[in-house]
Amino acid sequence: MTPPNTPPLALFDLDHTLLDGDGDDLWCRFLLRHGLLDASVQARNEQMGADYRSGRVSVEDFSNFYAGLLAGRTPAQWAPWQARFLEEDIRHRLPEAARALVASHREAGHTLLLTTASNSVIAERTAAELGFTRWIATELTLSNGVFTGQVQGFPNMREGKLKRLRQWLSDEGLPASALASAWFYSDSINDLPLLSSVGHPVAVNPDAMLHQHAVAHGWPVLDVLGKALA
Repeated sequence: MTPPNTPPLALFDLDHTLLDGDGDDLWCRFLLRHGLLDASVQARNEQMGADYRSGRVSVEDFSNFYAGLLAGRTPAQWAPWQARFLEEDIRHRLPEAARALVASHREAGHTLLLTTASNSVIAERTAAELGFTRWIATELTLSNGVFTGQVQGFPNMREGKLKRLRQWLSDEGLPASALASAWFYSDSINDLPLLSSVGHPVAVNPDAMLHQHAVAHGWPVLDVLGKALA
C-alpha cells in the first residue's frame, strides 16, 4: 500500500507527447547538419524511426544505434552541442499546452517524472527545460570518461520502461502500488506495458495502434494542444 500523504505520480513520455517531434531523430539530423556524422547515417536514422513507430525495431538495435552516435567523445565535449541542440531544435518544439499539462500536475502537488527511451545525453536538457527534476532515460556506458557507444543496463524502452520505473520506485522508497494512482501520458504503442500498469493512462497524439487500443479501453485521448479527442 502507498504510504499516506504520498503525492500521486504524474509520468510523462517525451517524444511526440510533450515534444513536437522525435528527439533521437532530431539529434541525428542536428549532428548531420553540423558535420559531426557521415551523411550515410541519415538513411539508417530514417529506417530506425519507421521501425520504431511500427513497433518492429528491437530495443537493442534502437538503443545501440543512438548510443553509437555519441561514441568517442566525453560528456564535457558533448555539453556545448547539447546546449546548441536545445536552442536550435528543441525549445520551439515544446508547445505551451505541453508545458501547461506538466504545470497542472505540478500545481496539484503531484510527483513529476519524465520517462523516455532516448538516452540521457539527448533528453536531459529537454527534461530540465520542461522543469523536471526527476527523469529516467536510457543510460550510456563510459570508459575512462569517454562514451563507448554502448548502453548501460536496461534501455528505458517497452518492458524496460516499466522495469526501470519499478526500480526507481524502490530507490525512492515507494511501493509498486503507487502505480495504481499514477498518470502516464504517452503517444506510442511501445509504451503499452507502462500505460497498462497505471491507474490513469492517457494517450497523447497517439499512433494508430495506440489510438485504437485507447478507444477500445476507454482511455482519454489528447492531441498536441491538450484538447480531448475522445
